[in-house]
Amino acid sequence: MSLRDPLAIARGLGPAKEGLHHWWVLRLSSVALMLLTPWFVWFALSLVGADLGTVRATVGDPLQATLLLAFVGTMFWHAQLGLQVVVEDYVHGWLELALQILIKFTCALAALASALAIGRLVFSA
Repeated sequence: MSLRDPLAIARGLGPAKEGLHHWWVLRLSSVALMLLTPWFVWFALSLVGADLGTVRATVGDPLQATLLLAFVGTMFWHAQLGLQVVVEDYVHGWLELALQILIKFTCALAALASALAIGRLVFSA
């Protein structure tokens, strides 16, 4: 017999009250990536064999730069959320905490490096 409210159980609100939010954000980032990935594939394939000037001009377009930043940011955010779930499920003890911190810092650093690289291309166009 549980003392928890059945509505709280149905909503998936565990002790930390974060389960539903994490699930929802993971799904929303998936939808964003489903919309952005075809654009990115087309964008990357259109730049195959292009010289640096063409790449700078193409990435320098405000719409393309915005979509590229959205893709990179969403991709690293989604990767961090997905890896967090894997580590929570399969790793325990001190290693779990260490991996969670490493994953968060790695994804944040990679997203920052990508944003700086895009910014460098945009502002040098």
